[in-house]
Amino acid sequence: MSSTTFGVRRRSGGDIIFAMTNYTVFIALAFLCAYPFYFLIINSISANDVSALGQVRWFPVDVHLENYAQVLQLNGLPMAAVVSIGRTAIGTFAAVLASAFLGFMFSQSKMWGRQFWYRSVIITMYFSAGLIPVFIVMKTLGLTNNFWVYVLPFIVQPFFIILVKTYVEAMPESLQEAAEMDGANIVQIFFRIFLPNMTPILATVAIFSAVAQWNSFQDTLIYITDQSLYTLQYLLYMFINQANSLAQAAQNSGGNLTNIITAATTQTPTSIRTTVSVLVVLPIIFIYPLFQRFFVKGIMLGAVKG
Repeated sequence: MSSTTFGVRRRSGGDIIFAMTNYTVFIALAFLCAYPFYFLIINSISANDVSALGQVRWFPVDVHLENYAQVLQLNGLPMAAVVSIGRTAIGTFAAVLASAFLGFMFSQSKMWGRQFWYRSVIITMYFSAGLIPVFIVMKTLGLTNNFWVYVLPFIVQPFFIILVKTYVEAMPESLQEAAEMDGANIVQIFFRIFLPNMTPILATVAIFSAVAQWNSFQDTLIYITDQSLYTLQYLLYMFINQANSLAQAAQNSGGNLTNIITAATTQTPTSIRTTVSVLVVLPIIFIYPLFQRFFVKGIMLGAVKG
C-alpha cells in the first residue's frame, strides 16, 4: 500500500517517535533556559526571610514588591539609568555604523592596502596592551571621568567587522556593478545599495553591542570616579556590596544594633541580588524579541560565506 493518501504522506511510527523525542528535548532545553529568570523573579517578590533560606523554588511565597520599591529609591539611580541608556544607544549606533562601513570597505578589492588594514584590525582580537597601558592612554586622551570613555573604545569591534565583511561578500556583485555603471561613487553605493540590505547582520551586531554596553560596569570601575557618570549596573553592583556588608553587620551585632538588624531583616543579600538581577536583565529581555527574527539569519549568513 502506498504511504501517501491524496498527496498527504502518512507518518510512520519512527517519524512519530523522532518528533516526540525532538519536542521533549527542546522543551527540556527551553525550561533550562527560562527557569533561572523565573527563579530570580519569584525570589525577588517573595518574603525575604523565606527566600534567604532557599525555600522558594517553584512558586512565590507571600508576594510583595517592597524589594523593588527600596531598590528604586537608591540615591543616584535615575541619573545612572540615563547614563546606561545613553551609552547603550550611542555606543550601539556607533558600533553598528562603524562595523557596517569597515566590513563593506574591507570587502572591496580596489581598496588600497586592504589586506594590511584588515589584518591590522583583526590582530587586536588576539593581543592587548594590558590594563595599565590602556588606562594611561585613556588618561592622556582625557577620557577618564568622561562619558565618551563608554563609547569611543568600543566603536571598532573586529568580530563584528568579520561578520559584516563575510555577509557583504555573500551578496551579489551585480548590485555594485549596476550602481557603478549608473555613476554612483563608493559612499553612495554603501549608503544607498548595501546598507539597506544589511538589516539581518546589523541587527545581530546591534544585539551583541547593546548587551555588552548595557551589562558593562568594569569600565566605570577603572576610569570613572565622578558619581554623576556611574552606570546603572555599577551603582547596583555597589548596592549589592552594601547589602552584603549590612547583612554581615547584623550577624555580628549580636542584637546590639537594632536599626541594622531591622534593615537586614527587611533586605537580605539574597533578596537584593535577585531584585537587582531582574532590574538589569529585564530591558534586554524586552528588546531581544524585536531583533530575534533577524538574529538567526544574520549570524548564519555572516558566519559562512557563500
